[in-house]
Amino acid sequence: MAKKPDWVVKKEQDKKAKASETLWLFGLHAVRDALDNPAREKRQLIVTKNAADKLADAIAQSAITPTVVDPRKFSAPIDPGSVHQGAALEVRPLDWGSLEDVTLREGPARLVLLDRVTDPHNVGAILRSAEVFGARAVIAPRHHTAPETGALAKTASGALERQPYLRVRNLADTILELQNMGWLVLGLAGEADETIENVLEGKRDRAVALVLGAEGPGLRPRTREVCDGLVRIEFAGEFGSLNVSNAAAVALYAARPEG
Repeated sequence: MAKKPDWVVKKEQDKKAKASETLWLFGLHAVRDALDNPAREKRQLIVTKNAADKLADAIAQSAITPTVVDPRKFSAPIDPGSVHQGAALEVRPLDWGSLEDVTLREGPARLVLLDRVTDPHNVGAILRSAEVFGARAVIAPRHHTAPETGALAKTASGALERQPYLRVRNLADTILELQNMGWLVLGLAGEADETIENVLEGKRDRAVALVLGAEGPGLRPRTREVCDGLVRIEFAGEFGSLNVSNAAAVALYAARPEG
């Protein structure tokens, strides 16, 4: 039998690794929401007696058999500094489908794209805002952006189970694909001449994707190049800088559809 080319072997290894990939969620809220989510594949649940009592309904509904441990010997493989509240759940990452799948979801035709936003707390907070404002998805590249983690899930406060978080191979290619679908893609930049409100005047019925970059570096040159335009958040004072998660919330509000 002929030996498989190295690239074929690597592709098969990557596929196998992805299939076995899991993460640990922790904290009562994050664990309860994951237990309640029928789309979430659950592997094992580690809880203290106190946490098991608080999660009793969710545990019963999920049909998972928990491992009850002594609070002083909490054995889940999570960061010792994590505020786990006596509950940790091993799960598979959620599969939200394709770009087309998430763009066709119900709700306002709004998307949030993230360019190199690596802090899981920021991404978790952005997921919460996206859920509040009804965005169809938060989209980020697979590399150089925060993956699903326990810290992200805890900050998202349940939004990770409901708000699509789609990881794509290349952000610029995804922007071009969205434009071909009819989406207006606007990149946020503090130095932009136009505000979100001005650019969307008379266009609020359009499908709009907002692209936010990392704090400091902002959007990468290629990302800027492929956006339909750059916009800024209008500030009342001279100081015009927001944390990226706060900027996402304000931008979603400013770009809300009419009605």
